Amino acid sequence: MTTVSILPISDANGERIYRAIAGDKQSTGRTAGEALDALTAQLEGDEFNALLVIQNFCPDWFFSVEQQKRLSELMNLWRSARDQGQTLPPEQQIELDSLVEVELKAATARTAILLQQAIASMNKHSDRRFVQT
Repeated sequence: MTTVSILPISDANGERIYRAIAGDKQSTGRTAGEALDALTAQLEGDEFNALLVIQNFCPDWFFSVEQQKRLSELMNLWRSARDQGQTLPPEQQIELDSLVEVELKAATARTAILLQQAIASMNKHSDRRFVQT
């Protein structure tokens, strides 16, 4: 299964846009959905088979505002280095990798909670069907 990341970024005018990345393919759009649509158009049919959970990019108890700010700073540094054909210094790359891992775990935890809520809701509604006369 292909992993897709969708990140909010700023364009040349300072406007918020979204970049969708999957391996060596990427696209941008005015919305997360537009960026994802442009990316999936580049992927082979069997390359994209996924359940999508789109985060609203607001801090929460899984990933704090400080972590988001630092991740954004490091991603900007990484993009700048990449565009110049360079790499981040090792300590920054380690910090970036660590924050990406923490955010991935946070996304997994958020997904687990959403799944639990969906199952509870389905169970609640299915119980109603059998109780009604």
